Amino acid sequence: MSNSQSNLEILFEDNHLLVVNKQAGWIVQGAQPGDASLLEEARKYIGEKYNKPGSVYLGVVSRLDRAVTGIVPFARTSKSAARLNEQFKKRTVEKIYWAIVQGELKQTEGTLHDWLTRDESRAKTLCHRTKVANSTEAIMHYRWIGSGEDNLHWIEIELETGRKHQIRAQLAAIGCPILGDHKYGSRTKWVPDCIALHCRKMVIQHPTLQTALHWEASLPEGWQRLDVVKKLGLAR
Repeated sequence: MSNSQSNLEILFEDNHLLVVNKQAGWIVQGAQPGDASLLEEARKYIGEKYNKPGSVYLGVVSRLDRAVTGIVPFARTSKSAARLNEQFKKRTVEKIYWAIVQGELKQTEGTLHDWLTRDESRAKTLCHRTKVANSTEAIMHYRWIGSGEDNLHWIEIELETGRKHQIRAQLAAIGCPILGDHKYGSRTKWVPDCIALHCRKMVIQHPTLQTALHWEASLPEGWQRLDVVKKLGLAR
């Protein structure tokens, strides 16, 4: 649901959690002057809604790249932050992404197992088939949902590991860059400041109630204009 007090689309809110469907163009944390920070906007929302003076505590427990959309949870207490961070560390959080990729998708489902390094000079993650110096293991699973015009394919992704730019680098390495992701090989112009990667679903354990919480984030408007999405329908 959207809230008239802010630019945020709130998916869930209680005394322990705030969960947002992030728009493209927002950096989650650490924005430069003039940048849109999701964390600061969320703090502003909480402060105004609950009339909280001074600094509002929100803990960042999961991040998305600036150009990526979808589910971002924030912890509203330090205890919640610690418990959520432990879930992410132990990989008990279920996180599902949707992506539109271009190129030849050779298999309808599969597992990509690679090793990643960072080139900080280009702010880019490099993908290697075998372990190399200073590399970290990266594992993701994908399945095909459907295909459309211009060799575009809609896939669903589940991560085993959560590395910086992991999905973007691993898909580019098999010749299927994400639509609009010029850093990783897409030559197609798409929605400004956005790539076709969306954190669609997340399941976590509530940090105090110990019940499973499940969220789904609606797709950005740009997806709705794609032939493959029109053909399959947004309800999928």
